[in-house]
Amino acid sequence: MTAYAIAHLHDVDPHPEIADYIERITATFEPFGGRFLVHGATPEVKEGAWAGHVVIIGFPGIDEARTWWESPAYREIAPLRSRHSHGDIILVPGVPEDYDPNDTAKAIRGDSASR
Repeated sequence: MTAYAIAHLHDVDPHPEIADYIERITATFEPFGGRFLVHGATPEVKEGAWAGHVVIIGFPGIDEARTWWESPAYREIAPLRSRHSHGDIILVPGVPEDYDPNDTAKAIRGDSASR
């Protein structure tokens, strides 16, 4: 099941270390089957507030995403980003191909009926 590394980055200082990070990151996630799905895009906000940019990297599964995040190659370059930007980064599993949101709705209805 596909998984994603999602970053909401803001207050990015266009420092040369950020350029170095960008040049090197692909080589850190490709061995784990990762690929950019979104890179540095400014979202079109429809509700709420969202200052900054979005980065999404897709992986074949959550194990690959975690292994990439913890890899020596990524840990080596992470400070190049974190010294010059702020943000939130999450790893999240996707849903299976046969996912049916109605099953979730049924589970919620069942839980609320037993209260």
